[in-house]
Amino acid sequence: MNLAAVPGTGPATSPLPVIRPSKVKKFEDLPTGRTVIMGVLNVTEDSFSDGGRFLDTEDAIKQGLRLLYSGADIIDVGGESTRPGATPVDPGLEAKRVLPVVEALTKAGAIVSVDTMHVSTARAAVKAGAHIINDVSGLTHEAGMPELVAELGVPYVLMHRRGEAENMHDFAHYDDVVGEVLAELGDLRERFLDAGVKPEQLIIDPGLGFAKEAPHNWALLHRLGEFEAFGHRVLIGTSRKRFLGSLLSNGGVPAAAEARDAATAATSALAAAAGVWGVRVHDVEASYDAVKVATAWVHGGSGEPAQDA
Repeated sequence: MNLAAVPGTGPATSPLPVIRPSKVKKFEDLPTGRTVIMGVLNVTEDSFSDGGRFLDTEDAIKQGLRLLYSGADIIDVGGESTRPGATPVDPGLEAKRVLPVVEALTKAGAIVSVDTMHVSTARAAVKAGAHIINDVSGLTHEAGMPELVAELGVPYVLMHRRGEAENMHDFAHYDDVVGEVLAELGDLRERFLDAGVKPEQLIIDPGLGFAKEAPHNWALLHRLGEFEAFGHRVLIGTSRKRFLGSLLSNGGVPAAAEARDAATAATSALAAAAGVWGVRVHDVEASYDAVKVATAWVHGGSGEPAQDA
């Protein structure tokens, strides 16, 4: 698709920064000198931040291109909301939503991850060109997912979550949240390794907001180094989440989702400074800049984001 023909991307309506999109088409070619930016694309009707805005296939593709040209290294395409209390989506409908978007964005040169908990959708999305499976199901992963990941040989985001979307907060009780999340992720990792998944395929996500309250999220962020010690890449997803809204509350009223983007960018900078592999965000431009600053800060001005993106 010609970006100049995409409504909302031309200079007359909503100008994008002059950033050369990545030309890589393989996961292995992603930047290694800085934290990568994973842009969120919800092809859903009920996601907490932007549900319904990109449910139409063409709108979703246009938004994916906006994310790409705003500096996203990876576009994370999901067809089922995973917010607390979300209504489950039939895998057939989920696939119908995401597959044409995955195919179009990969043809445009994007590295794409598919945000799914379903084996059938994951298999079809990889066949359509997706490079990564991002599965938020955690301890309740679908039977057959470890075997699929081993078979396909693609990177897999292994996230911590207890329970299902409709009841996960009933399980948000910890004596030592960091220790328990690390232990449960360790057990989960073993299931995948036992199925033949290679260690280098696994990306660890502590699952901020999934079966966790605000104090749990902050404790996990404070001790990110312990997740790095796992020996796998680490992905952090703070973007527009409830615990940031609570932190920014005014008169007891949490900040609206899109009013949390500056706070999200702050967490992106701190995560990048801590050395995490990737951050998953809605507002790519702000976190792209935040990662550039953090990289230059840590390396004394010798960071390389502008060359990679």
